[in-house]
Amino acid sequence: MKPGWFEETRDGDRLVLAAVGAWTIDAAGPLDAALRRLSADGLSAARIDLGGIEALDTAGAWLLVRTGRVLAEAGVEVTIGGAAPRHAQIFDRVVEVGPPPPLPPARRATAVDAVARLGKQVVDAVRQGRDLLAFFGAVVVTALRVLVHPGRIRFVSFVHHLEQAGLNALPIVGLVAFLIGVVVAYQGVDQFRRFGVQIFTVNLLGISVLRELGILITAILVAGRSGSAYTAQIGTMQVNEEVDAMRTLGLDPIELLVLPRILALIVALPLLTFFADIMAVFGGGVMSMMLIDLTVPRFLRQLQEAVGLWTFWVGIIKAPVFAFLIGMVGCFEGLRVRGSAESLGQLTTRSVVESIFLVIVFDALFSILFSRLGI
Repeated sequence: MKPGWFEETRDGDRLVLAAVGAWTIDAAGPLDAALRRLSADGLSAARIDLGGIEALDTAGAWLLVRTGRVLAEAGVEVTIGGAAPRHAQIFDRVVEVGPPPPLPPARRATAVDAVARLGKQVVDAVRQGRDLLAFFGAVVVTALRVLVHPGRIRFVSFVHHLEQAGLNALPIVGLVAFLIGVVVAYQGVDQFRRFGVQIFTVNLLGISVLRELGILITAILVAGRSGSAYTAQIGTMQVNEEVDAMRTLGLDPIELLVLPRILALIVALPLLTFFADIMAVFGGGVMSMMLIDLTVPRFLRQLQEAVGLWTFWVGIIKAPVFAFLIGMVGCFEGLRVRGSAESLGQLTTRSVVESIFLVIVFDALFSILFSRLGI
């Protein structure tokens, strides 16, 4: 069956348009372009002959109906006929439905719309904070109940998540920490060289890594790695209605799914932070020795003079708090997934963003606290 086409015959001020072939959506593009080039200049009457049409669908019928209306609007008397009975029904239905309604004009954004969006975001943030605080309370109550009955602790699940969040994260944490140490040392030497005190690069490296960079980099990596995994795992269980099945059986999802993950992170993150501190100091030490010809004993002696015991503990103390925040947010967002892959993707992304945001906020609060305590 040949694609649709038409034959145009003019007799003075009269036009005969004979449609031939298959007038279907497959041929709609070329037919639309050809019909738009049709001119009504000098015409008083036109006939659209449908007798040669071999196949017709609504797209082809609409092109013919539109052509007739365009000619009629130009003052041409239009007649349409000759359709086979099986095509006449489609054609008559398209005529009956009429042209599609015009698209509404695009609405321009105004200052009121911007304020409304801002207000909605503020309300959503307040609700999110309220729900997260309620979830925090539920986790604490469940944890206290499990402490009263230690036999309810799921050690197998705890060990599994400890391996996933801790042991399996060592390569990426170590690599990133090593490179961070290299960058800090390189930049420190470059700046201190101006004053002839390149040896203070060791001080900069030890204090910045042990107090801030080690725990921050590790927490951000864990949030992107383990926090997102918690949301995806629990969210998938929500989509598959496994969490609802647990509740139906009288099981507490917080006790079964949330607590083992949070406890695993609380144990894993301090250990990962310690490992990251070692790798960052090692990377910075290697770079320092390469740039300023520093020996290993001199590097260790300068590091010991610059770094006190509390410098090390400041970073380690933050780790369990950051671990709790990351685990809680990851599980919280996972339990909020509602039945679609789109929801799962959105909340997984949100859990990472919220975790990193809370880590930064609490890091700032820790900095203020330690400053007030003179640590």
